[in-house]
Amino acid sequence: MKTEITGNIIVVGNNIDTDQIYPGRFLAITDPKEIGSHCLCGVDENIATNFPQGGIVVAGTNFGCGSSREHAPIALLNMGASAVIADSFARIFFRNSINNGLLLIENPDLRDVVTEGEKIEVTVGEKVVCDGKEYPIASLPQNLMDIINAGGLVKAMRQLNGLED
Repeated sequence: MKTEITGNIIVVGNNIDTDQIYPGRFLAITDPKEIGSHCLCGVDENIATNFPQGGIVVAGTNFGCGSSREHAPIALLNMGASAVIADSFARIFFRNSINNGLLLIENPDLRDVVTEGEKIEVTVGEKVVCDGKEYPIASLPQNLMDIINAGGLVKAMRQLNGLED
């Protein structure tokens, strides 16, 4: 994973649950691109259509609450999200996201100061820069970054066991 990410943002609220991220009515879909096209339609039907490739989702508290639906981080990745920044994440969503290679960043201040469509810069494990102001972020433990950098847990384990180039 790049240590610096720049992307336009979308802003969503608090308590966005996994059914809002990827509604159950789409669970039978297997095509990754189509999965991504339905991402966050429980919040707004047009989010995925208008989402900037490589963009960043900025959310409030408890993002990813609800069921343990693994489709939610898969949908975010296939929508084109490079990261999700939130005040806080539901625990099982957090781990499902890491296991699927989606970078999650906790910052309790950012959502209240950003504007939809604004471009922000992320230096992974260090800071987010928004409108010239820096917001510190914590780094994830190296074992979790190894999983993200590999593209998910399965790929990380394949690399660790010499099964991937």
